[in-house]
Amino acid sequence: MAEPGGDLVVPAGPGLPSGTTIPAAELTERFSRSSGPGGQSVNTSDSRVELLFDPAVSTAFTEPQRRRILAALPPGPISITASEHRSQLRNRVAARERLVALLRQAVAPPPPPRRPTKPSKSSQRRRVETKKQRGQTKSLRGRVTDE
Repeated sequence: MAEPGGDLVVPAGPGLPSGTTIPAAELTERFSRSSGPGGQSVNTSDSRVELLFDPAVSTAFTEPQRRRILAALPPGPISITASEHRSQLRNRVAARERLVALLRQAVAPPPPPRRPTKPSKSSQRRRVETKKQRGQTKSLRGRVTDE
């Protein structure tokens, strides 16, 4: 799914009925030194990955999908940074997986609007009966008087 260096496969889901593939030419990967764990090689290896993708010029999505993505995300290219792993390869995979998740969320259509419902007559009647029964129970807890 997120093999580094190749095309990026976005699996099918809401808004993407048959999935899509982003060509490798539309993805840009930049590498730099990562802060954090790394031991002796921390200052010598470029393990931090920045993945850049511009959905506005991408050929991987249809026009309605592109409009939905551009409306859901801030304007300009998408930049995903991964530096949580020691290995550059694992950071590349993590960045690609994050980009896929972000695009799937952005391309999903909005949920249908909520249709308000009202309680049925029988449920209203049961509610009132329960309240009356509860009130009667509580009224019996009052002070005992001599009659």
